[in-house]
Amino acid sequence: MRRARGGVMAKGSSSNKKATPVEAPLEPRVEAFRALAQRYAADGCAMRPGQLTGHDRRMHVRDTIIEDHATRIDQKAIGAQRKFDKLSGSLFAFFRGTSLLFHRDMAGEDSRMPTVLLLGDVHPGNFGVMPNADNVPIFGVNDFDDVCYGPFTWDLKRGATGFMLGAGEKCGYGAKAQRKIARAFIDGYLDGMAFYAKSGTESGEELRPDNSPKVIRRLFEEARTSRADWLRDRYLDETGRGFRANEEFTPVSRRVKEFQKQIDRLAAGDKVGRSRRIEGLKVKDVAIRHGQGTASLGLPRYYVLLEGPSGDATDDLIIEFKRARRSALSGLVPETGFDSGDLGARIAHGQSVHLAQGDVFYGEVEIEGASFMSRERAPFREDIDLDELSKKTWKAYARVCGRALAQAHARSDEVGQIDYDVEPRILEAIGPRKLFVADILDFAEEALARLRRDHESFRRDHAHGAFEDLRRSYR
Repeated sequence: MRRARGGVMAKGSSSNKKATPVEAPLEPRVEAFRALAQRYAADGCAMRPGQLTGHDRRMHVRDTIIEDHATRIDQKAIGAQRKFDKLSGSLFAFFRGTSLLFHRDMAGEDSRMPTVLLLGDVHPGNFGVMPNADNVPIFGVNDFDDVCYGPFTWDLKRGATGFMLGAGEKCGYGAKAQRKIARAFIDGYLDGMAFYAKSGTESGEELRPDNSPKVIRRLFEEARTSRADWLRDRYLDETGRGFRANEEFTPVSRRVKEFQKQIDRLAAGDKVGRSRRIEGLKVKDVAIRHGQGTASLGLPRYYVLLEGPSGDATDDLIIEFKRARRSALSGLVPETGFDSGDLGARIAHGQSVHLAQGDVFYGEVEIEGASFMSRERAPFREDIDLDELSKKTWKAYARVCGRALAQAHARSDEVGQIDYDVEPRILEAIGPRKLFVADILDFAEEALARLRRDHESFRRDHAHGAFEDLRRSYR
């Protein structure tokens, strides 16, 4: 007997009839999970994949990871297998690279909670230093690939799990210390939300080198690099007129005219047009960037080199174009009636909402019929080195990140689509604070235990070649 779609035995099957493959791979389960999320939000009785155990859970993990990387696997992208190798070698990398798996366990959850524009993939590595509209380094949330409108608790739950995991894997801290660090993250968020409810300063406040806490000032100092040195040491060839060719970069100089048009489109937008950085913007060279990121490893990515004002290769600009993908939260969060857009437009919307006066080069372009997001690479774009944090600085860093996330959420009704005052709604919705914090921490501990089991399943499947080709449907 043979299996019909979804693994169910087909009635009346002939055992001697040859199975014929269908050209397309198995259908994505996006709409099936959308329906599951709606059912759970409505009555709370639907079974979600987090309740699966044993072989059933292992198959769910395998199917979800294949589905999430279908395009990359089908195209035999070199970065796809590199990503799976990276995920296999580190639990933290596995957590970072499997956001869809994590959030499918939450389908339809917390439908009663106030809506914000979620960051979507909150963990200690997705905060950092980056340029603002005036090319001044600021600290805040820095990855908008998964932004989506949904209950504010979704970001807190993933963030608490990420801080527990980061402190455990990067520094070897035990469960008690992990819980304290995650608590600092939640406390930072709640204290920040209370502050913005009173002050209303979320629209203009920035963490800069002159006003940031000690743990972040150190990061600003580490990020302080001259643009000339940064360009020479990492990007430019010996002439200074183009990208160097190595394992990270493949110059495609023949595409300069094509990307000049993309830069001109960005320059025509309001954000770049209002800035002082619109002058010139002449494309010098274009390169394909290899091997960058975790979740996005294997997706097409281009770097575009722009002539700087001096013309001597010491102050050139680099604009990144990265293939946009569907948010891992799409269809899983309870229905809100708010639409953040799709693909590159959604990512640009997230950056404009979450950061006060953010990078003016954030935007969406179309390259070869696909949606790409754009942003500036800068010499002071820097993430904190988690391995070097002590328990004290881990808690300080977690608290600052919680505060930064609170500001991002608080801006959802200022620049985003939320049509009510976010901060007082959230402070009211949490109920008794101690109970709320304990619930988030308990969720994170259970999610972390499940993540460890999932990682072991993934490692075994990866070793057996489970992710080298797509699973196809037969009849």
